[in-house]
This record gives sequence, structure tokens and C-alpha cells, in this order.
Amino acid sequence: MFGIGVPELILILIVGLVVFGPGKLPEIARSVGKGVREFKKATNAFSQAINAPMETPVQQQSTQPVQQQPVQTQTAPPSHQSMEASAQQAATTPNITPEAGPAPAPKPAYEAPTQESVRQQLAEQAAKKTDA
Repeated sequence: MFGIGVPELILILIVGLVVFGPGKLPEIARSVGKGVREFKKATNAFSQAINAPMETPVQQQSTQPVQQQPVQTQTAPPSHQSMEASAQQAATTPNITPEAGPAPAPKPAYEAPTQESVRQQLAEQAAKKTDA
């Protein structure tokens, strides 16, 4: 245990008792114990965050086309105004068909900068400094 034997530990406890007194010693021991416990929790959380797998990869789209059916929320018979609104909505919404091909891949949340993009940014900053 860190090269501290029983006689050294007893000597440390006696010095602590003399310096802090019998009333404060339990309180100090409690606070030290809480500090050690919080430190262990923080190190465990940090190591789990480091060792955790990176973000899950984007799920592949299924090969079967998914057909979306509109959900009707009205229970009353459709009126003339609601039929006009649904016709207008159908005219403005694009028709999604399986023949349209696969949807474009979503853009990643973070994209690492390349050397070329950094050079462009530096050139833009230099141009702004010379213009100002």
C-alpha cells in the first residue's frame, strides 16, 4: 500500500488527531472519502467515454420501398373546403415512387478539414486582412 506500513499509518493518524482534534477528524475523513469516491466515478466515466465505440454507422436503407400513407385525423365527412385543401396539398407534395432511385446519403455531422480547405480558409483570411 504505497510503501506505508502500519507504524507509519499510526503515526499519521496520531499527528492528524493532534492537529485537527477529535471533533474535526471524522468530518475530514468523510470529506476525503467523498472526494476519492467522486474522483473514481469521474475516472470511470472518462475511461468509458474513451473506450466506447464511436457513433453508430448510418443504417443502410432497406431494399424494399416504403410507402407512406397519409393519416386522416378528421372523422367527419369531408367538406368542400377540406377537399380543396387536400387537392392543393397533393399538388404541392412531390410524388415519391420506388423508381426514383436511392435517396442521397445524409451529410455527416462533422467532416474533418482537409489540407485544401485549410489553405482556402487561410487565403480568405489573408485577403480579408489586406482589404481591411
